[in-house]
Amino acid sequence: MDINWQKEVDARKDDLLKDLFDLLRINSERDDSKKTDDAPFGPGPKDALKHMLAYGQRDGFTVKNVDNYAGHIEFGEGDETLGIFGHMDVVPAGDGWDTDPYEPVLKDGKIFARGSSDDKGPSMAAYYGMKIVRDLGLPLSKKVRFVVGSDEESGWADMNYYFEKEEKPDFGFSPDAEFPIINGEKGNITLGAHFHGNNEGTYVLKNFAAGLRENMVPGEGTAKMLVPDEEAALAMEKAFYDFVEQNPVTGTITVEDVEVSIELVGKSAHGASPQSGINAGTFLALFLDQFEFGGGAKQFLHVAATIIHEDFYGEKLGVAYEDEKMGKLTMNAGLFAFKENEEGFQADNFIAMNFRYPKGVTAEGLEISVDGKLGMEGASITHNERNMLPHYVPEDDPLVATLLAVYEDHTGEKGHEKIIGGGTYGRLLERGVAYGAMFPGYVDTMHQANEFMTLDDLLRATAIYADAIYRLAK
Repeated sequence: MDINWQKEVDARKDDLLKDLFDLLRINSERDDSKKTDDAPFGPGPKDALKHMLAYGQRDGFTVKNVDNYAGHIEFGEGDETLGIFGHMDVVPAGDGWDTDPYEPVLKDGKIFARGSSDDKGPSMAAYYGMKIVRDLGLPLSKKVRFVVGSDEESGWADMNYYFEKEEKPDFGFSPDAEFPIINGEKGNITLGAHFHGNNEGTYVLKNFAAGLRENMVPGEGTAKMLVPDEEAALAMEKAFYDFVEQNPVTGTITVEDVEVSIELVGKSAHGASPQSGINAGTFLALFLDQFEFGGGAKQFLHVAATIIHEDFYGEKLGVAYEDEKMGKLTMNAGLFAFKENEEGFQADNFIAMNFRYPKGVTAEGLEISVDGKLGMEGASITHNERNMLPHYVPEDDPLVATLLAVYEDHTGEKGHEKIIGGGTYGRLLERGVAYGAMFPGYVDTMHQANEFMTLDDLLRATAIYADAIYRLAK
């Protein structure tokens, strides 16, 4: 059957854009301060999930909402189920936007909004691909289920809950990465370096904060401190402006008697590619480490400045490793927190380090090595509960082979396998991959200010998804 998939997409272009723009207007950042039994990740993710599921109800699909954790949109019959996995939650917008991050703007062929490329735009492309297959009445031998999540950017508690209630699809893909295909993903574990003890020193650190999520490179960092006298404050001010001039950062410093406040700006990026960003947390620590802080504050700053700073591949931490197929281990220091409590002693002050590791590395081995290195600097190491093991689907698997063939037919470009440090819902299935929606050579703005997806790529991806769903499910 010869189908002009792009023509079918073009006929639905206006409807697709309206649905996407309405979805992008929902601020679906996770907000634990507002979570309830009915909104497990706060009102934003819940609203976006329900909004997406409502499209399925409108369009006549079978729809199920699993307690506002996740849900699905389904059609077709058969013994096997093709799964498509998207997510409605987004990372915090942060600062530095030229437009309102939750009022989508189409400018110069680009759709600017938080979630436009990660992952509402790609999800909408996959949904419309599914809708085209159903609208055309094409004969299928399998079920097609679009699973919609709401906690992908945090702990994946949505999928944990969903699969306690629902069976897993047999195979599938997530439209949350790049073409031609992502059939391998590194392991993912976050370790915390914790610093305790008093804060007695010539300089006293009152507060230090950087980062929004462990899977984002901190774009901003702030610190407040007490210095010995006004002369020291003025000397710190001069040193700061010299530091900014000599490094790829900007910032401001405010002096009030002996209290000094600093705001430093770097560049945010996805935590899977820490080398693409400028970590405001480590650069701020690098500046402050030259001054005479003491106790836990000194240890906190010194570790950040001398070991973690620009240690993208874990070399200074002593955990560097490279696998021939999966590539290098990477480390992103995504969260920094140091705050003096009322008694003058420190609460739990920490640096969260997110590791993306290839086969040949274990989470246990990472923790032992990092603890051995940072333990000598006064830090204690903990790990989070979520440890994602490295994931790989062979290139000769029929799922991978079919998806690569679809890509080649639509683009004329040779398809090939790829392995990334990012984690997608594709790894939820033993035979699961990530597939688009970004094309080779795209500008990666995921997790950054002024995130965008080009309109042409959105429409091209929709045609590819429609064809892929049909070939996989027929």
